[in-house]
Amino acid sequence: MLERIQDGGGFEEKAGYCRAVKAGATISVSGTIASAPEGVALADLDTYEQTAAGLRRSLEAVRELGGAVETVTRTRVYLAPGAVWQQMVRAHHEIFADARPANTTVYVSALIPPGALVEVELEAVTEVSR
Repeated sequence: MLERIQDGGGFEEKAGYCRAVKAGATISVSGTIASAPEGVALADLDTYEQTAAGLRRSLEAVRELGGAVETVTRTRVYLAPGAVWQQMVRAHHEIFADARPANTTVYVSALIPPGALVEVELEAVTEVSR
């Protein structure tokens, strides 16, 4: 059985996806930007602030589906031209310094919508076997 959540971002309905899906103990969070409730990118924010806002928004979905920052297994960060990778690293470190998930960070030619400098994806689990 799949469990899906939406966070009310305007683009979810238009594009036909949800913020996150839980299948068994695995949580997948869609690409997430720093945005206002109507889905408009918060372009006035710098790379650090956009990264932190996108990660916080993604972690809200993880928590809603039974995960936690400590159960995030992978992050993917996409940076648009103009993004400062060092600012992204600082925001990622502040949130994940103790959790230390696997990470991939890449520069891409552009993000949707215009003004977005950072998009993040998360994968997490709800339980950890020892």
